[in-house]
Amino acid sequence: MTLRAAGRTSLVDTVVEQLRAQVAGGTWRVGDRVPTEHALAEQLQVGRNTVREAVRVLCHSGMLQSRQGEGTFVVSTADPAAVMRGVQRAGIRDVLELRIALEAEGARLAALRHSPADLERMRTALAAQAALAHADGPPPPGADLELYADHDVAFHRAVVDAAHNSALSATYGWFSSSVREALLTALGDHDMPHIDPGDHHAVIDAIASGDPEAAEGAARALLAAPMQAVDALLSPTP
Repeated sequence: MTLRAAGRTSLVDTVVEQLRAQVAGGTWRVGDRVPTEHALAEQLQVGRNTVREAVRVLCHSGMLQSRQGEGTFVVSTADPAAVMRGVQRAGIRDVLELRIALEAEGARLAALRHSPADLERMRTALAAQAALAHADGPPPPGADLELYADHDVAFHRAVVDAAHNSALSATYGWFSSSVREALLTALGDHDMPHIDPGDHHAVIDAIASGDPEAAEGAARALLAAPMQAVDALLSPTP
């Protein structure tokens, strides 16, 4: 294995990126033990403390795993933190498209698996959001938009959680911060449609009915208007 020598600025970050590239590039396969701190320090021409900190970062991200008395092993060639950063840098259309994929499937499964407590959680989130808004309209001037967005995200998380799929809930859980930021951006843009409480209640009704196709359709319909608005805003003018 040959690693180029790290520079003298931001040493830990530099070593993290070099080690991440080596793991992602297949220098070590999943299950392989990576070289010792001493060996990596010599190859990178940095101190062992720098290597130790870089390895700690990659262990925290889920690419490496340190085993007491055995060494450090590759557990994943993909860096979940890098994936998250990519999502956080995504535009509002990309976020909406991913929302549709996750929330539509979440609603479909929720129709089959929901409990009464799940439905109550959805209704509670909508009631809290409605208390901050005009009847069937946007929040009034001076309303706490961040709290309004929090209640909206809480509703969608409740829908996804009602699918009772731990992987889906975990994925939507870390994605929800991007959902919230995109929502806050949309709330401050007069060209974006306001949130329609009726669309949200339609999702609850469809889930409560136990009809998976209706629930999926309601979830897609809820996001259809903002998706169309974003498409129109981003389309090149003739």
